[in-house]
Amino acid sequence: MGYESAKAVFADWGVDTEDAMTRLKTVPISMHCWQGDDVTGFETRSGSSGGGIQATGNHPGRARTPDELRADLEFAYSMIPGRHRLNLHAIYMDTEETPDRDQIDYRHFARWVDWAKAQGIGLDFNPTFFGHAKADDNLTLSHPDAGIREFWIEHGKRSREIAARIGAELGSPCVNNIWVPDGYKDIPIDRMAARKRLEASLDAMLAGMHETGHMRDAVESKLFGIGVEACTIGSHEFYLGYAIRKGTLLCLDMGHFHPTENIADKLSAVALSLPQILLHVSRPMRWDSDHVILLNDDLLAMAHELVSADLLERTYIGLDFFDATISRTAAWVIGTRNMQKALLRALLMPWDQLRAVEDTLDFTTRLMLAEEFKDLPFGVIWEEFCKRMERPSGLALIKELTRYSECVAARG
Repeated sequence: MGYESAKAVFADWGVDTEDAMTRLKTVPISMHCWQGDDVTGFETRSGSSGGGIQATGNHPGRARTPDELRADLEFAYSMIPGRHRLNLHAIYMDTEETPDRDQIDYRHFARWVDWAKAQGIGLDFNPTFFGHAKADDNLTLSHPDAGIREFWIEHGKRSREIAARIGAELGSPCVNNIWVPDGYKDIPIDRMAARKRLEASLDAMLAGMHETGHMRDAVESKLFGIGVEACTIGSHEFYLGYAIRKGTLLCLDMGHFHPTENIADKLSAVALSLPQILLHVSRPMRWDSDHVILLNDDLLAMAHELVSADLLERTYIGLDFFDATISRTAAWVIGTRNMQKALLRALLMPWDQLRAVEDTLDFTTRLMLAEEFKDLPFGVIWEEFCKRMERPSGLALIKELTRYSECVAARG
């Protein structure tokens, strides 16, 4: 089936494919730098990531320098329709200096900003609260030792300053996302004391005001991680309350909840209390295992909710997965394109018809419509979108992904 025929099929359902593609073109996705090097970063001290974060596998081609990482990113962006963003962690500084994390400055990331300007993309940022001697106990901002807390508070303050400068330089708000690994492996005696310390540290870290047009703060929860199985200090309930009280974004990571929780269902619930939301789109298999996202029911449900609840303009979409068993560049491309495919499917839904029957409690017709609609030629519209954006699809895409993976395999 050609595009014009598929367009007519959707038109029969009252769906304008041209409008859907036009809207999809405007949705930026923040691609995460840490997929390209297995969350290693470019600090001289870097070893294992820690904090419950683990990338498994040793597929050849891992980026070892900022230049190699940027080359990989440029290839990935050339395979993805649209104009997107890059999400940087603080450990990805590009400098000959060796500052500790409480000494980082904008100059340590200036090369990334120059590159982003040349590429025409935006940047987001994350302080790095793991993979450091002062995080060995999986306690940072909630640590009982005031000196350790002060170290991490200063790191967070400097990260915010860097993010604000990045946003000002690029003319696009830089989302500065705060996630800490703090928690206990076994059952704690006093959860309240730890959460009070975390709250006080966050207050100190976020005390300075920055122009919202340059930087937006976000806070991210987690259910549990390796080494913090019994208690995570920054739980969903903790950060939901904090974000509402303090006016930050709330980050919902699809891997940071119980496997049976529907993360898409949370969007409309928290959106009633928060003006903006940050998403980290991932795929947990048994826990927060951060597999490359598939075009599966969970992803389709997330896209459905973003469009149905009219939240696209209020949501920053970021990705968060890292798989070293496969080509890292292919993982970026496949995952980002799947996010776009899910959004396109949601934008091609006959929402007026579906809402009309639901509002009359005609659940039989709602079910019939929803199921029959699954058979429509979405793939043809996606192929047309890629063609218009001058990006490959199908066998041509696979050929390019394979070629690049073979080119960088000599890295080891």
